[in-house]
Amino acid sequence: MLRRYPRTNLWREMGQLQREMNRLFDSSQQGRLFTSPSYPAINLWTNEDGQVISAEMPGVRMQDIDISLTADALSLSGTRHPDEVARDAHFHRQERSYGTFSRTIQLPFMVDPDKVEANFKNGVLTIWLPRAEADKPKTIAIKPGK
Repeated sequence: MLRRYPRTNLWREMGQLQREMNRLFDSSQQGRLFTSPSYPAINLWTNEDGQVISAEMPGVRMQDIDISLTADALSLSGTRHPDEVARDAHFHRQERSYGTFSRTIQLPFMVDPDKVEANFKNGVLTIWLPRAEADKPKTIAIKPGK
């Protein structure tokens, strides 16, 4: 006899399995490199003139960040170096990750690559991506018929 379970239980179980798998892989890599596809954490907001991406990168040096732009995506990559500790030091807890990271963000519209600006202050990278003129909405005037 086939037994049917409520859908909510199946999805809850799948979610718990996913969390456990993430915990397993995260703990095996902890303190060595970035395992999360969502690092760095970002905010992206837009208006009709452009978009702004703000990315948190504490402990990353400005010279260790690379930004590249394609037609419809922005890629952030770089390295966060481990803290310098004495050779005879023993960690009691090591929760801060280090290593290389890479993240690509799909952009909601085309940007003008010649006018892009980036700022790095207090561990936060802010990138201004002005909307390409060809991609801006156009108002079309209606003319009376002949």
